Amino acid sequence: MLCSTKKQGMERLIVVCLCVSLLSIFALADPGAVGVNYGRIANDLPSAVKTVELLKSQGIDKVKIYDTDSAVLKALSGSSIKVIVSLPNENLTAAAKYPSFALSWVQKNIVPYYPLTQIHAIAVGNEVFVDPNNTTDVLVPAMKNVQSALVFYKLDSGIKISSPFALSALQSSFPASSGSFKTELIEPVIKPMFDFLRETKSYLMLNAYPFFAYSANADVISLDYALFRENPGVVDSGNGLKYTNLFDAQVDAVYAAIKALKYDDVDIVVTETGWPSNGDKEEIGANPENAQAYNGNLVKRVLTGGGTPLKSETKLVVYLFALYNENKKFGPTSERNYGLFYPSEEKVYEIPFTLEQVKTWKLKPASDRKAQSQAPTKPVYGGESAGSNGTSGVSNSSSAKGPFCVANVKSGKERLQKALDYACGAEGGADCRSIQPGAACYDPNTLGAHATIAFNSYYQNKGRANSACYFGGAAYVVTVPPSAYFIFSLALTLLYAACIFYLFHRNSFLLPRNALGNLMHILDGRYICFLQCAGDVKPVSVLMDFPLE
Repeated sequence: MLCSTKKQGMERLIVVCLCVSLLSIFALADPGAVGVNYGRIANDLPSAVKTVELLKSQGIDKVKIYDTDSAVLKALSGSSIKVIVSLPNENLTAAAKYPSFALSWVQKNIVPYYPLTQIHAIAVGNEVFVDPNNTTDVLVPAMKNVQSALVFYKLDSGIKISSPFALSALQSSFPASSGSFKTELIEPVIKPMFDFLRETKSYLMLNAYPFFAYSANADVISLDYALFRENPGVVDSGNGLKYTNLFDAQVDAVYAAIKALKYDDVDIVVTETGWPSNGDKEEIGANPENAQAYNGNLVKRVLTGGGTPLKSETKLVVYLFALYNENKKFGPTSERNYGLFYPSEEKVYEIPFTLEQVKTWKLKPASDRKAQSQAPTKPVYGGESAGSNGTSGVSNSSSAKGPFCVANVKSGKERLQKALDYACGAEGGADCRSIQPGAACYDPNTLGAHATIAFNSYYQNKGRANSACYFGGAAYVVTVPPSAYFIFSLALTLLYAACIFYLFHRNSFLLPRNALGNLMHILDGRYICFLQCAGDVKPVSVLMDFPLE
């Protein structure tokens, strides 16, 4: 009996020790959180009420929306689902210049719903640094005015203010330890913003898409590395840390950039990430199998605890993009296929959303996994190859040979503006620096002129795929070499100038101030101007959307 008692006691001790060990492991691996982005650029989506029921049925308790739609906020009332709402980019200037606007916006869009609708953060703007309307300078003032409005209504203790960054804000991102922000953004906006985040105990919102990096560099990035699958991993030469997935490396590149500016106490919430289930033939890797692997493995990685290699003790909070497939989004096919659900509320593929679901979730085996995984494990961050200047795809010299993508000004200003916003945004990735105020191609300052430069950059970067010059009908391809256009344009311009000179001396009428201010000529009711953009040697054709006065 004595021996038996001692044996039982020993067994109990072992069990207790095992339990304590397991509890310690789980305590160290602090589980993160997963939410979804609820975009609504579609005409076939379920009602907000049905959507909230869908979220609840899947165990999704966090959602981010891109506005403050009343129907959505009312539907979320009493649901216990935490919500990030957004103040759109088009409202930033007003919010920055007029505190009364920010006060009114909070009074109208936050106060009536809070706290029954659990609004816990406001995204002020979205990827502002790549906004073609150049709202960078007004971002922090707008954030401060919205914060002041929250203080006025005594809501500041429960609602945080931030603004989503795209990875394009980085100057360097490979290896992750070398992460740094673009020099021109640091003093005017990044440091003031981080001062604000530190003061208000808020966090940086980050949009990170390993899909873009993989799709553009499938020859050098392992698919397994991009999809959280088993792979040899990559050791960062700067700090010796090992990375086994591209997502962690992208996030840590931003953390390294933050640390370099001595804002180590500012954390990151990944407000957008995802993988499309369908795409054009040029969009390598866009299929349901990869989308399931990326999103499912990401959820598993987040909910089973642990941070990134650089911030191992900081839990991850991630919002998947997106809840639904959205059939009215501009851009390539992938843009309309990021959804986790069809509008019918049927799952596009099976992934878990909660820790309980993770325990029983199994990824479908990849039929062609071996073939897809032959690329060497050489990570590329932020969609750029190491040492790149921020552009990808076709080189300048080759793009000078055409064909070219130009704006269809007949498509209407609203469609053209939406397409321009997409092209210059983080998802589009066009090089829009030359159309910023003061840059080489800012003048002529017209929607058609700016759109053509952005569309052509996007088109060339995508390898001149036909689908890359559509933008919902806002663009089309031309094939006439720019040099031929330029000679023809110059000849017509000189002829036009001669006619104006003749009429001026004959009739002595006053000329419009801009009549000879631009190189232009009449062609099919529009004007084509040829600009030398950002040091590029090729002339760029621009369809103007204004008549000569």
